[in-house]
Amino acid sequence: MSLTQQTGRADRLSALLPEAEVDALLVTGLVNVRYLTGYTGDNGLAVIGPETRAFITDFRYVEQAAEEVDSSFERRQAQLELVDAIEAVLPGGPLRLGFESSHVSVRDHGRLRSELPARVELVPLDGLVEQLRTVKDTDEVTRIEEAAKLADGAFTELVQGGLSGRSERELAFALEVNMHRQGASAASFEIIIASGPHGALPHGMPRDVEVTPGQFVVIDWGARFDGYCSDCTRTVYVGGEPGPEEQEVYDLVLTAQLAGLEAIRAGASAREVDAAARGLIEAAGHGEHFGHSLGHGVGLEIHEAPRLSQRSDATLEAGNVVTDEPGIYLPGRFGVRIEDLVVVTDEGPQILTSVTKELMTVD
Repeated sequence: MSLTQQTGRADRLSALLPEAEVDALLVTGLVNVRYLTGYTGDNGLAVIGPETRAFITDFRYVEQAAEEVDSSFERRQAQLELVDAIEAVLPGGPLRLGFESSHVSVRDHGRLRSELPARVELVPLDGLVEQLRTVKDTDEVTRIEEAAKLADGAFTELVQGGLSGRSERELAFALEVNMHRQGASAASFEIIIASGPHGALPHGMPRDVEVTPGQFVVIDWGARFDGYCSDCTRTVYVGGEPGPEEQEVYDLVLTAQLAGLEAIRAGASAREVDAAARGLIEAAGHGEHFGHSLGHGVGLEIHEAPRLSQRSDATLEAGNVVTDEPGIYLPGRFGVRIEDLVVVTDEGPQILTSVTKELMTVD
């Protein structure tokens, strides 16, 4: 991450503080700390405002922080719980200090209140940094694209080796090993491999059950590269050709997925994009079999804003990275889901996923 990009993020956060009616923000969510400072350790916080820009960690991470944390931040060493050092980096006089309410426990809030002087008013806030994170810069898109490339290569290697006769759990492990071999630091979430009727569970976890010929297998996986995630789902058919109903459902999901892609553009409402895919599935009589949202944002976390759903109030912006993943799940029978990872642009979707969406039949 370049100095200009990291400093710019803190500047943009500072610009949001007057509207939030606070003088500074205490950032304790570690993903948000990483986004703003560059720090990748597991004990650190930041205080950011027009008059202050400080990073605090304990002695275990001082050298790491010296290498990772943007030089625009004052770096401080503290005790393990870090709270004792916060007052020293705050501006003088009465101060409204925002804190990330979704990342601060009741216990931690009590500790903050007891350690900070009465001149500091604690103001709960939520989502300011997450708001900034929804729009990815060029560097972030490059990392997500690389994560997707590694994941795609790992998947191709897996299916070329055949699925039949191997357990779902064995296949999930092999896919994760493939991603590491390709250069990923980790899987970006717990891999889903669900065969036959198990595929009707949208989040069916791998079992010690062998994949057998004559069924769909839903594979949902992603890689993490330099902190950033990818996400993809493909449904393949093992052994021979699918039956007429299976092919019909697959084709319907693919048509809906393509309609979702067509609707993705800067300025589109998240509800509008969801409806573009969902309407086709509902019209075919499978509305009750598509119970989740069409997609979600992806970045430093596998699930970020914006969410593409019937309940979302979001409007897509250029630089959002989202998934498009309709599915149909027939209880006790089979499921089909097809998912791409997409960058929103003014001209439409930039698809980062390279694996074909035509139905693959594998051994």
